[in-house]
Amino acid sequence: MIMAYLKLAGFLLMIVAGQICFKKAALSGAGLDSIFQSFLNKWLLGAFAIYGVATFIWVTLLRTMPLSTAYPFIALGFILVPLAGVFLFGEHLSVTQWVGTGMIVLGIILAGGVGSPFNG
Repeated sequence: MIMAYLKLAGFLLMIVAGQICFKKAALSGAGLDSIFQSFLNKWLLGAFAIYGVATFIWVTLLRTMPLSTAYPFIALGFILVPLAGVFLFGEHLSVTQWVGTGMIVLGIILAGGVGSPFNG
């Protein structure tokens, strides 16, 4: 089961890396040029590649971990991606966003079963 959680961590890191690449692609003008030129953008291509590998990891993860356990952890992306925005792009999170982040953490604990008394 430890290997499954390592795959899950790798999957989440790849999702965050993919979102960082999407942001870099947007900042470099991808989508504003012709469609063909956008698809040649190294950041956009990188994001697609990362998401492709992440999808493969996700499918292999689901062989050993129940979907009902694994899926709530995807919500960690809603925490890690905004934090990446803060640290890598100088973005700002409002108090409301921080409160929401705390609620997401609580939801992951309850739904994902990490130390949850409700996890059977």
